[in-house]
Amino acid sequence: MHDVIQVIPQSDFTVIVYFSDGIVKKYDASPLLNKGVFSQISNIDDFLDKCTVLNNTLAWDIGGNYDPYNCIDIDPENIYETAETIEDPFTTPIR
Repeated sequence: MHDVIQVIPQSDFTVIVYFSDGIVKKYDASPLLNKGVFSQISNIDDFLDKCTVLNNTLAWDIGGNYDPYNCIDIDPENIYETAETIEDPFTTPIR
């Protein structure tokens, strides 16, 4: 099982996702935004403001109280297997 430990949402509806094993992924959520429950985060402000880690994965806190049952979350294995692996964009290499 791959646990998500940090997420950083981006203004293009992608999320930088950090896993407990050190792998960093860039997850594109844009294809989901007009489908079912995901329409609740199709506004960029909601997408950015509600993005968090719940249930050990990328999630959006719909209720605003970090309730693991009142959120939209993505299967961490799906993110791990399908999202693009990237270098940490927030780490500057030592030279």
